[in-house]
Amino acid sequence: MRDFLVVMIVLGSVPLILIRPQVGIIMWFWLGMMNPHRLTWGYAQEFRVALVVGIATLLAWLYSREPKAPPNTATVWTLVAFTFWVSVAALFAIHPEVAIPKWEEIIKILLMTFVTMCIVQTRERIDQLVWVIVVSLGIYGVKGGLFTIVTGGHYRVYGPEGSFIEENNALALALIVLLPLMQYLRVNAKLPWVRLGLMASMGLTIIAILASYSRGALVGIAMTLGFLLLKAKRRFLTLILTGGMLVVGLLIAPAEWYERMDTIPDYQQDESAEGRFDAWNFAYRLALDHPFVGGGQLIGTDDKLFKQYVPTAPTARAAHSIYFEVLGETGFVGLGLFLLLLLASYRAGSTIIRLTRNRPDLAWARSLAAMLQVSIVGYATTGAFLSLGFFDLFYALVAIVTVTLVVVRKEVAKSPASAGAATGPPPLGLRPFGRPAPALARAAETVAVPRGLAGS
Repeated sequence: MRDFLVVMIVLGSVPLILIRPQVGIIMWFWLGMMNPHRLTWGYAQEFRVALVVGIATLLAWLYSREPKAPPNTATVWTLVAFTFWVSVAALFAIHPEVAIPKWEEIIKILLMTFVTMCIVQTRERIDQLVWVIVVSLGIYGVKGGLFTIVTGGHYRVYGPEGSFIEENNALALALIVLLPLMQYLRVNAKLPWVRLGLMASMGLTIIAILASYSRGALVGIAMTLGFLLLKAKRRFLTLILTGGMLVVGLLIAPAEWYERMDTIPDYQQDESAEGRFDAWNFAYRLALDHPFVGGGQLIGTDDKLFKQYVPTAPTARAAHSIYFEVLGETGFVGLGLFLLLLLASYRAGSTIIRLTRNRPDLAWARSLAAMLQVSIVGYATTGAFLSLGFFDLFYALVAIVTVTLVVVRKEVAKSPASAGAATGPPPLGLRPFGRPAPALARAAETVAVPRGLAGS
């Protein structure tokens, strides 16, 4: 039944996608984030659902009146350069037969990121995209939180098999990045029951993150919640909400959870931590020999080459870091572009906040930009311990912050004077030069001008 339902939803969406490409964007991110076909047991798992939706979306976009070029921003040009360099690295890979299939997967994600930035250029569409991401991933946060409470936290929380978030650590990263987007929707929701639902979902998601038993996630959630508190408008309420749920999660955590977290200071004696150091060492040494293009995608799976660079390593390891993953696969040039993309995306959020500071009508954009910055910090922090340099959720953040900046600039251009105008009277009752006080202005209007001076 699940297989039939998923396939029918996908096939049934194709006519709608051909009429409205925005539906294709929604379907693409629903499939990419939630992976509903991975929750089935039969033919739907092998059905190319993403390919069907992707092709339909591209065709609809090409024949629609939607913009055909992405916005002219620093994030877009950086992403263009990074996409080009990832392709060059695949072309000159040490093992092209391994790198090319992975490159095909990556290029699909990056291509749809560009298409998203062309189509999603209104507040309504931006909110739709945020909602579909939150609902698609939030299901695993809510489900994982409830499962942890019922079982007393004795089991780890995992994502659907065969997806980016299959591993417990990867699911934890996705949920950490998701928390600020939940906060944005909660703050801007108009219906009380929606706000309460999002508040409960955030609490359960925090518990699910802890139940991943990921030590990197513990560091990541601490950084993310701290930064969220700094960016939140109502800091006390945010502290009560997030801090309270974090305390609840820590209280119900079993002894084995604390035993695992206690190994963080003793990383020298931990086999998993030593394996990460081996992987980072391999990526760095490989990049020294191949500084421009690295070794190509999935180069860390070459056991013989791995031991050649790290003779003491017992076996080949995945990079276990977004930074060392990109470094080993695309060289120092690729890593530089990746870091620049992170910085450009964060700076785009700062620009949005600056442009909307005195614009009550754009308060939603200011709130979203702040939360996107928190999500980027969560990804950059937690990702330091995971091989998710090409995680589609991060590139969704890049797309959202880019199109939000486009919308804000359009609105500011319509009324530029109000964008930089100060709200409220100046301090101490002082007024800018050239602007008389209201009482003086009214008095001047009542003074009769002598006829002899009227034409002078």
